[in-house]
Amino acid sequence: MRRYRHHLNRALMASCLMLGAGLVTPAMAAKTLVYCSEGSPEGFNPQMFTAGTTFDASSQPLYDRLFNAVRGTTEIEPSLATGVDVSADGKVYTFHLRPGVKFHTTKTFKPTRGFNADDVVFSVERMADKNSPYHMVGGGSYEYYEGSGLSSILDKVEKVDDMTVRFTLKSADATFLPITSMDFMSILSKEYADQMQKAGTPDKVDQDPVGTGPFQLVAYQKDAVIRYRANPDYWGGKAALDNLIFAITPDASVRWQKLKANECQVMSYPNPADLDAIKADKSVTLMSQAGLNIGYIGFNTEKKPFGDVRVRQALSLAINKKAIIDAVYQGAGAAANGPLPPTLWGYDDSLQGYPYDPEKAKALLKEAGVTNLETDLWAMPVSRPYNPNAKRMAELVQADWKAVGVDARIVSYEWGEYLKRTQAGEPQTFMMGWTADIADPDNFLGVLLGCDAVGSTNRSRWCDQDFDGDIKKAKSITDQTERVKLYKAAQQVFQKEAPWVPIANAVTNDPISNRVKNYKVDPFGKHLFYGVDIE
Repeated sequence: MRRYRHHLNRALMASCLMLGAGLVTPAMAAKTLVYCSEGSPEGFNPQMFTAGTTFDASSQPLYDRLFNAVRGTTEIEPSLATGVDVSADGKVYTFHLRPGVKFHTTKTFKPTRGFNADDVVFSVERMADKNSPYHMVGGGSYEYYEGSGLSSILDKVEKVDDMTVRFTLKSADATFLPITSMDFMSILSKEYADQMQKAGTPDKVDQDPVGTGPFQLVAYQKDAVIRYRANPDYWGGKAALDNLIFAITPDASVRWQKLKANECQVMSYPNPADLDAIKADKSVTLMSQAGLNIGYIGFNTEKKPFGDVRVRQALSLAINKKAIIDAVYQGAGAAANGPLPPTLWGYDDSLQGYPYDPEKAKALLKEAGVTNLETDLWAMPVSRPYNPNAKRMAELVQADWKAVGVDARIVSYEWGEYLKRTQAGEPQTFMMGWTADIADPDNFLGVLLGCDAVGSTNRSRWCDQDFDGDIKKAKSITDQTERVKLYKAAQQVFQKEAPWVPIANAVTNDPISNRVKNYKVDPFGKHLFYGVDIE
């Protein structure tokens, strides 16, 4: 057996606080960091959602997984597991669990035991087993569990003993171990779930979260603020920050003004137009790196006429991608030619993408017999790492399509509603994007374009048997050279079939106050605060 082992400011309190008869000096005051986030989370159970906004607010501060990404890198390391044994055929993974880990104590729940195998089995079976009493709580939609392919490959998960869990797969899968580090694989408390079910309030498990993570939820006001405090019993050691506050601020320019005024000390997704001012401000540090992301326009291939490849190719040719890069990204992104970011292994650098050719676009539409086409064009309401200004992008695409005889009506919804409706297949065309969760091509090609992900993370609802055959074979082997060949073949199919228009690969920019210490840019686009300190 192969064996893997690892040893493992307005925001600040007032300068003097009365406490009984004495004074609390600034040196004694609690450390508080305010993060200006871009939107409200969809909820606090990361099993049910896919947005980075939600993961920032739920899975990362509140929960842990069997494995976690090493902060600031694409590597993974044991977390709630201390190690894993893998069978010779690659189908059986036996995880050894970390002893002494405690779940949060809250106003409504006081754990009587520590984390153990029952919690892992419960967390996975809630998604996997339709007979689980919690499967339908919250609606029964586990988009990432389906989209990752885990629903197809997992045979069973079982408790060996209190501190050992065994996962058995139907076939070998090169992505399984990294999948255990993904946000949807966060571990919930079975004891808490049992108590809430007995009390007749199972929804509280998702609404009043209990995890093992470095922070605990204190209060949440939708579209306004989320308040956390450090978990004093965190197995990795108490966080340097005593309090963490998310100030929900959808407008990027307002986020920047708040950062300048020290109303927050970290902000998400700056407006590219503000980058020069941010760089010039001596009280702020702009941390940047190439992102593992893709911003794209998708076609719903189940809706006419977008099932016709000629229509998809025509609308791809009609878009002036350079103009979008110049106007929307302003130096913070580069034109994308395919479904993978060029910084990820397996990227096919022979892809050229579709050139800007309105006349050829008109000819293809005519060949397809499409005239006076009217369509919707859905645009995201929030800044994302892969698209800083979807509304402006939509206006440019609308004008480009108008020039070839296609009338597009721009549509938008609140972010959670947008995600729900695009998953349900409502739009004809839509803007979306992706930032990697693991450093593997399948996290893009399989999750976003595989046949098994139609109806979940595959919002284009495109299923091509040649493409799907290549990516499934690539997942079943561990030889990276052979996997690269298969992923490149799949990308060539994507190029021809054009289920998306790849628009841009964006740079990740995190502006932070100089008072913030030990912050690291996350290659997966998240904002992580365990390990961060503030003066």
